[in-house]
Amino acid sequence: MNGRKNDYTYSRINNLALAPHDFLIDCSENYHSKVNAAAKAVFDDTSKKIVMLAGPSSSGKTTTASLISSEISALGGKAYTVSLDDFYYPHSVGYPLDENGEPDYECVEALDIDLIHSCFRKLADCGRAELPVFNFNTGEREEKPRTVSLDENDVIIVEGLHALNPIITDTLDSEKLYKIYVSVSSRVYENDGSVLLSKRDLRFVRRMVRDYEFRSMTVERTFEIWGSVMRGEDKYLFPYEGFADIKLNSFHPCEPCVLAEKAISLLNGVEKGEYSEKAELLKNKLSLFKKIDYSILPRDSLLREFTG
Repeated sequence: MNGRKNDYTYSRINNLALAPHDFLIDCSENYHSKVNAAAKAVFDDTSKKIVMLAGPSSSGKTTTASLISSEISALGGKAYTVSLDDFYYPHSVGYPLDENGEPDYECVEALDIDLIHSCFRKLADCGRAELPVFNFNTGEREEKPRTVSLDENDVIIVEGLHALNPIITDTLDSEKLYKIYVSVSSRVYENDGSVLLSKRDLRFVRRMVRDYEFRSMTVERTFEIWGSVMRGEDKYLFPYEGFADIKLNSFHPCEPCVLAEKAISLLNGVEKGEYSEKAELLKNKLSLFKKIDYSILPRDSLLREFTG
């Protein structure tokens, strides 16, 4: 490894974790400064009415969208956030099937593309549209849509896996779009320069903790669906990340320390079977990090999206 400033070994991270409060604040402030710069670029260009924000699973899209919205408000504008998930077809309509004959919720065709085009064109051209609201408990759209009206300094932030997909963006006026790609774009290294935690490892740990805390999902279930999630990213997201106007690296060097204790506890509960070897390997890696209680995370830290 070349020892660049942005490379993090577990030893370097553990040294920084000796001053945990400062470490967490620095990580959060560094990310906020990058997000604020992106928000200002959008606000300063009044032609940009729609921000398309894409990223893979557990990249921090929801929090990033919220942070951009807050900064635009601080600058004197207003930003509405919309998830492409609200444009899912109702479950009663059905979805395309994957190679295993199961509904493919990751594919772009699971979204009502015609409705997306109609709504976003109205927002870009007229500044007003009625947007669907999807109820994930019922698998249907709410009867009452959400009305959004944009004034001169207002924007709408559209976040989702497919937000950079040309199927969605190519029918819209490119002069009115600003495209952002957010992901974990760093790795954690062994002291000899080999990779200890890959970008996907880091996102998996985030997702595993979030799934358990907020979605009542077992670790085994997160392992089970992770393969499908990765295939969806490879097919529907990564080919289009180069279309982004700006890329945001949501990696927080403190996250292995913050998430390790909870993640190890969850991995300890994986019973011997299909995922036990993967769980043991990940647990051994996380055990190298100095633990930091995530109760001392700044309230506006992106990592709160996964810890609460």
